[in-house]
Amino acid sequence: MQLAAATRGAAPSTDWHTSVRRDDVDAVFIATTHDQLAPIAAEAAAAGKHVLIEKPGARRASELDAVADAARRTGALVRIGFNHRYHRAFRKAREIFESGALGEMMFIRGRYGHGGRPGYDREWRADAALSGGGELIDQGAHLIDLSRWFLGDFPSVRGRARTWFWDMPVEDNGFLLLETAGGQVAFLHASWTEWKNLFSFEIAGSVGKLEISGLGGSYGPERLTWYKMSPEMGPPETLAWEYPMADDSWHAENAAFLEDIRLGRQPDPGIADAQAMLRIVEEVYRETPA
Repeated sequence: MQLAAATRGAAPSTDWHTSVRRDDVDAVFIATTHDQLAPIAAEAAAAGKHVLIEKPGARRASELDAVADAARRTGALVRIGFNHRYHRAFRKAREIFESGALGEMMFIRGRYGHGGRPGYDREWRADAALSGGGELIDQGAHLIDLSRWFLGDFPSVRGRARTWFWDMPVEDNGFLLLETAGGQVAFLHASWTEWKNLFSFEIAGSVGKLEISGLGGSYGPERLTWYKMSPEMGPPETLAWEYPMADDSWHAENAAFLEDIRLGRQPDPGIADAQAMLRIVEEVYRETPA
């Protein structure tokens, strides 16, 4: 409300039902607690509005079925806010990956975490009714989405969700071992007990490896390093890029969403990507002993 009140031309409202149906609204951006993401998106799509839903998109994959149904009926376009695909390092990594320069894909190794803050166990993310889960559905959602972006679907899912430090009913650490039909593996760890904020993502191919580290700010400088295997093996040729400027991933993501609308193209990532990610998280929750 304060932001809207301070923004020229904005109309503050506490009634989202009315807001998403306004005739002068073309697109709806949804950034709420996880329990409200899908219901608001479904109503907006049913009203014919294009929608960008912040990740994870919902608490469970099934909650997005109503959004998909509404979008099919009205032609509304729905994008999921996996903004990490739009970090500069990942945009460059994707370019190298698509060139085929890494050779056949072998594995991904990813780690993402922070240490919370005093009272973190009393915030909404610690309430499963609002969040749908803990760190796996929070930062783990990005690791899963990025892994699917490079390796594809994972029919084999193994993992554990553990709560060790925080006094909360959701997990503060999640561990994943995901495998594609072709045998490529993603080994992922998302943590709320990472006392020094960390982001590390490695994409390994048969003739090269990409390593993305840092996201800027407290995660350290955003860097991409390309290790090129030489025919005689030994130390690889190494190329590196560093991005010390401000993060523009949300700006790039929003620009892509506007282009979706202009071109009438289906957003990527879309509802199916969010549902695939959520099904992986749900499988780990089922697999983890009580």
